[in-house]
Amino acid sequence: MPDTKTTQTAPSFTVTINDPAAAPAKAAEAVPEPSSRDYTWKGKGKQSIKYTATAEMLPLHEDGGTLIGHMFALSYISDAQDKTDRPVTFCWNGGPGGSSAMVNIGGMGPRRVPISSQEQLPCPTQPEDNPYSILPDSDLVYLDAMGTGYSKIAPGYDAKKVWGVDGDADAFMRGIAQWLTTHDRWNTPLYLYGESYGTMRNSVLMRVLGERGIAVTGVIEQSTILDYAPTLPGNDLYYMGMLPVYAATANYFGKAGKGVDQFEWFDKAWAFVDEKYGQALIKSDTITEREERTLAREMSKLIGLPADVIQQKHLRIELDTFRKMIVADEGLFTGRYDTRFTEAAYMDVQGDNEFFAGEDPSGDAIMTPDQSAWMKLVQETGFKGSPINILLSFKVNEDWNWTHQAPGTMGSPVCPNTAYDMATALRRNPKCRVLFFGGIHDAATPYWNVRHSISKMFLPDYLKERIEYHVHENGHMAYEDEPTLEKMAPELHAFYEKRHED
Repeated sequence: MPDTKTTQTAPSFTVTINDPAAAPAKAAEAVPEPSSRDYTWKGKGKQSIKYTATAEMLPLHEDGGTLIGHMFALSYISDAQDKTDRPVTFCWNGGPGGSSAMVNIGGMGPRRVPISSQEQLPCPTQPEDNPYSILPDSDLVYLDAMGTGYSKIAPGYDAKKVWGVDGDADAFMRGIAQWLTTHDRWNTPLYLYGESYGTMRNSVLMRVLGERGIAVTGVIEQSTILDYAPTLPGNDLYYMGMLPVYAATANYFGKAGKGVDQFEWFDKAWAFVDEKYGQALIKSDTITEREERTLAREMSKLIGLPADVIQQKHLRIELDTFRKMIVADEGLFTGRYDTRFTEAAYMDVQGDNEFFAGEDPSGDAIMTPDQSAWMKLVQETGFKGSPINILLSFKVNEDWNWTHQAPGTMGSPVCPNTAYDMATALRRNPKCRVLFFGGIHDAATPYWNVRHSISKMFLPDYLKERIEYHVHENGHMAYEDEPTLEKMAPELHAFYEKRHED
């Protein structure tokens, strides 16, 4: 029988360079006590693992002792006695402003919300053992970014210090150091698992951890964005990254490439981007009308929109345009996180663009059931947190400081490119491995762009050999797609096992 148990609060610890004995400041408000519950995870066949789920608030301090706040952690720790070679993986979502709930209950944790293909999930829904969990290969720790979930910034502490590219990575470094101390897990194989903005966090964090003497064994990047330049209005890299996603979506709905394998069609669009489309976009208004018309017709065959519409927009198709048009004949529009999801179309009204951009059938289908089920799991441990858990904080997102000086660059632009951080971390720690997962139906973080971002780092072959890429049929949330999970599970297992090759 599962039992609930209360553990004592551990002393605070922060990795420091010059002042290892810095005294922590006391919190100004009551902090919930840690709580735990024992479970047995049952996988496929006769596989089972006894583990303990622990919910706790980790105190974070600056090097000088000032309290930053408390970071919420939900850990799943195997009861195996010998943890000498047992990895621990720190996991989070993105946003910025997102808690870690989705990648936990939705995806790689030991329990999950049942998957329902491209349909709306029921609510309430009962969590079940996740046969594709990473638990057989690693202990798991889910950390909420400061100001999200249950993580709290200390009264009087300036939130701007942690709500930004650099401050956020620093806070997570301190959260990881505190957890390793509290749970006696220093010098263990350490992995990072991030989704969406969490992949950008990983790329900075793997460098910051190394600078504080915390070695990273491996980094898992799911639905990756490292360079924010393609998100700027009119940036041609945006259109180049989106086109293979449009093609895959048109193929899925039978609007293009009928009878052709989805990955073959995706690859065909990818080749078109590399060989023709990029050059045409660079030409801009110097392209001849004949050239533009020819390319518009070729694009039409790939992405399923009328050639005249494509030419009118000078080959540049915005995501909202595509989402509204591709299945408009069926009275539907598609999702952004996963373009295979659909909802009944809205009537266009004056000034509706911002509203429509935020409407996403793929998010509506899973977020509420996932949040509700996650709250139930935390409640089961006996943790006495607030009844309001912030799945996605718009306050954090809107106040985010995007300035970041990448290693080897001058200045701090507000459009960060953290591929430089990852490249620097890999050069400093050539034993580290990186695994990228992408989805052909992900219109939030197109897979083409991350491949392009890493290729521009011109890493030597011996480092490139430690990076692997996998693309599947999923959208942004890979763990919401059963066929994808079936493929990811052995790929993840193999990735963790590669630590034994060094």
